[in-house]
Amino acid sequence: MSSTPATYPRVRPCGDTALTVEFGDAVDPALNAKVLALDEALKARPLAGVVETVPTYRSLLVHLDPVAADPAALADALLALAAAPPPGEASARRWRIPVVYGGEFGEDLADVAAQHGLSQSALIEAHCAPVYRVYMIGFLPGFTYLGGLDPGLATSRRAEPRALIPASSVIIGGAQAAISSIAGPSGWHLLGRTPVRPYQPGRDPAFLIAAGDEIVFEPVAADRWPALDKAAGAGEPVADLVTS
Repeated sequence: MSSTPATYPRVRPCGDTALTVEFGDAVDPALNAKVLALDEALKARPLAGVVETVPTYRSLLVHLDPVAADPAALADALLALAAAPPPGEASARRWRIPVVYGGEFGEDLADVAAQHGLSQSALIEAHCAPVYRVYMIGFLPGFTYLGGLDPGLATSRRAEPRALIPASSVIIGGAQAAISSIAGPSGWHLLGRTPVRPYQPGRDPAFLIAAGDEIVFEPVAADRWPALDKAAGAGEPVADLVTS
């Protein structure tokens, strides 16, 4: 007995205080663009009862006030917005992110390189080659999930996760790449660290990088770390906005 293929976009309940609008079931930049377009449409045309929205790889989570919102009517309104032609896509912001690779800054670099039969310098070059897309922010405040990792660098997560990795670690896990934000647990592999603070309370803006942005990594020497880290700690972005 064959199952009926899913029709997208579709709305599904998440308990009694949220709905999720799904655009597909894959990690795909076109799907993610639809997610972000709906998120922007809701900001421009707020719907009654919507409390907060959370964009993900391929869906938008819509938190609602069950007293103020009619879930069925809200679902219809969300589908109508999702079906509307998206506005002309604005040019993505592209950030050049400095990274100190290996050594005390990226203790898994040598092991990951060995797993793929690469020298450490070749791994760094391959990791810096793509333009990464920021698909979503989540897990921890400012944690930046990236798409675009060279499939040849995909590496299964660590058998034994670490209880704590440094803030602003540049990491890979499976087919994903990321920049951690604050110190926290992780089973991802540490390739390096950036002085850039994706999340810094008291800075304006507190969140530097947003979903839909682009990232390019630039290796820098370890002796530049103290000055860059000091500048970032004082609230400077350190990352450069470059023309895409």
